[in-house]
Amino acid sequence: MGYFVTGATGFIGRNLVERLLRREGTIFVLVRAGSRGRLEELRTGWGADGARVVPISGDLTQPGLGVSEEDLLTMRGEVDHFFHLAAIYDITAKAEAQERANVEGTRHALELAGTLDAGVFHQVSSIAAAGLYRGRWREDMFDEAERLDNNPYFRTKHESERLVRESARPWRVYRPGIVVGDSRTGEIDKIDGPYYFFKALQRARRVLPAWLPTVGIEGGEINIVPVDYVAAAIDHIAHQPDLDGRAFHLTDPSPRTAGEVINLFAKAADAPQMTVRLDTDITEPAAGAVRGALRWLPPARGALKLTLGRLGLPPEVLTYVDYPTTFDSSGAQAALAGSGIEAPPLETYATRVWDYWERNLDPDLFKDRSLSGAVRGKIVLITGASSGIGKATAVKVADAGATVLLVARNLEKLEATRDEIIAAGGSAHIHRCDMADIEDIERMAEEVLAYHGHVDVLVNNAG
Repeated sequence: MGYFVTGATGFIGRNLVERLLRREGTIFVLVRAGSRGRLEELRTGWGADGARVVPISGDLTQPGLGVSEEDLLTMRGEVDHFFHLAAIYDITAKAEAQERANVEGTRHALELAGTLDAGVFHQVSSIAAAGLYRGRWREDMFDEAERLDNNPYFRTKHESERLVRESARPWRVYRPGIVVGDSRTGEIDKIDGPYYFFKALQRARRVLPAWLPTVGIEGGEINIVPVDYVAAAIDHIAHQPDLDGRAFHLTDPSPRTAGEVINLFAKAADAPQMTVRLDTDITEPAAGAVRGALRWLPPARGALKLTLGRLGLPPEVLTYVDYPTTFDSSGAQAALAGSGIEAPPLETYATRVWDYWERNLDPDLFKDRSLSGAVRGKIVLITGASSGIGKATAVKVADAGATVLLVARNLEKLEATRDEIIAAGGSAHIHRCDMADIEDIERMAEEVLAYHGHVDVLVNNAG
């Protein structure tokens, strides 16, 4: 048995390869130059079996994946299963990048599969291929997809699946739900999907007691599955006979609403839960009016983007809050019957998912909390900067890499402070001002904006 895998160093890919290594056969994996180090780490972690993983140099953006003639000769006729996982699994990615990776990448993978005379072409797609279909989406549905232009992620997932369906190769398509960390360990390597809400939950925990009841929305059903289930299901279904030409929903048969999902992670975070959740069917007329305003009024769009940004939420994530599609997975469940492979309920592993994120992926873990990290490259205006605490602050901030704007009444002392900072290799500018005179303050502010454009940090020592 021989395999070819694209995206083998990715999140789902490496979990799938680990499953394939439990079987016999060579596993050829496409690898970019920049991913070779990562692949070698994985091979080491796979132990002796890692020797059966053979790297094949290539590029998703090149025809035939850019595989060399020498490697083509090695693999031709040796690949029974071609797994295509290399793609962008990110609703916030740029449209051009998604087109190159998801659509053109699939086209090139199909070209290579044809050249190799590979057996079955297995594409890992996504439930996003349904677009924003309103209703229950079956595994045999495809052309019925709706509102694909709402986001390039939906459109490119749908179009890449179309290429597979229209190809001459035997194929099977897998549509996972929103994939989160391993249900046993919580392990994941990037922030996506529900993880975008984690920072907001963490901030709520810091300012509100866990027992405080809050009000939120119920929202649509959010279909979340752990990566270990997805990899195990793909591996099992791929090796079952007589299933070609079908799509399989690797989804939770009992999904939770957006409100329930947020509450499960709020509980895991020891943050306040939404005691009252409003039904979006009732609030939809008002929500529609708000969405219209956000679409057409630039100030409203700006306010929304700013608010979401402060919460660490990209605007695209709101698509899933009132998600209109539910997914039938009867075909996948039938194919998995008797295997013991089932999607575990979210409440059985939500705590592990949260804990892994907070210990390993929380963006605050990687912040430079030094003074230099806070002010380097920024413009810092300091009043009362000619003496005392103001001067000491100016010298220290300039030494940390900031451009310091020195403000005070005494020009001679300001010049002395500026010269001291410049002599030490720093950057400083003088803006003389009487901070007790409103008109002079307004003049100074206009002067600062005219010369520097903006101020990042203001430190007031005057008084």
